[in-house]
Amino acid sequence: MADKRSRPSPSITDSQPVSVIEVDNVSFQYGRNKALQDVTFSVDRNQIFGLLGPNGGGKTTLFHILCTLLVPDGGNARVAGVDVRKDPHQARRMIGVVFQTNSLDLQLTTEENLLHQGRLHGLRGGELKERVKDLSVRFGLEDRRRDLARTLSGGLRRRLELAKGLLHHPRILMLDEPTLGLDPGVRRDFWKYLNILRDQGGMTILLTTHLMEEAERCDYLVILNEGRVVASGSPVALKETIGGDVIVVQTQDPEGLCDQIEKRFACKPGVVDGTVRLELPRGHEFASKLMENYPDQIEAVTVGKPTLEDVFIHQTGHRFWAEETELGS
Repeated sequence: MADKRSRPSPSITDSQPVSVIEVDNVSFQYGRNKALQDVTFSVDRNQIFGLLGPNGGGKTTLFHILCTLLVPDGGNARVAGVDVRKDPHQARRMIGVVFQTNSLDLQLTTEENLLHQGRLHGLRGGELKERVKDLSVRFGLEDRRRDLARTLSGGLRRRLELAKGLLHHPRILMLDEPTLGLDPGVRRDFWKYLNILRDQGGMTILLTTHLMEEAERCDYLVILNEGRVVASGSPVALKETIGGDVIVVQTQDPEGLCDQIEKRFACKPGVVDGTVRLELPRGHEFASKLMENYPDQIEAVTVGKPTLEDVFIHQTGHRFWAEETELGS
């Protein structure tokens, strides 16, 4: 499904299905609130797959279903071929999970956090010690193994969370808003580790995010709004659906100017968030025409290449953050 990059062959054998996560018409409600409505997609192995959406879009609800924490009201979901509804215990063996909230025991050392997590997954003795050592080295935690988790920086804590999620050799790593609250430098560092896991470890990674710059780093995206899939594809392919430049016009009377532009130029502008918005090839030339024809009505004009937010607006008619936070984000 995604635009494939040149990278080493994954550790998962080629005899297994290409799609390692399958979501088929999944629905879920919180009371009367429809958090998910007939959501369908699949995730190819050895890619970073993003669920992008605003608060209330349904991405975290879907994440919890895939992690077996919620049971869907309708539809089916499989991870590594295992039905999450029928066999949740087996599904959990296939996945490593890093939640949005901190799951570390801050009163234990880095090493103790990893040892306890490994025992929960049935690891013991030399196998467990070797696994803890390997992951500590991989994530730059070897020198901090005796330090209490509460003394670690935010970035080191997220590295430790990643190591915990990988202790039992999962086929799929799932992360819910993994860089929430991290500064840009730590966020870049965290993404470096995700790319290494994909490129060198053959890992399939699914993550939720509301950050556009983070979504740009994914191989493939599903964009959710009000519990529905509104678009899917690689970031490049999604932006190409716009078919031109994005022109945004600030004016005191957006509805009136919108009507005038439509009648004069036979195009289809729209009003979004109090501005007039158009999607046209060679946008800079059209922007000049607008300034020539409506100099007294236009306060400012911007022209830019499409972004993922423009894709969201194109599909929904409103900006990414137009809605207040709702249950089932």
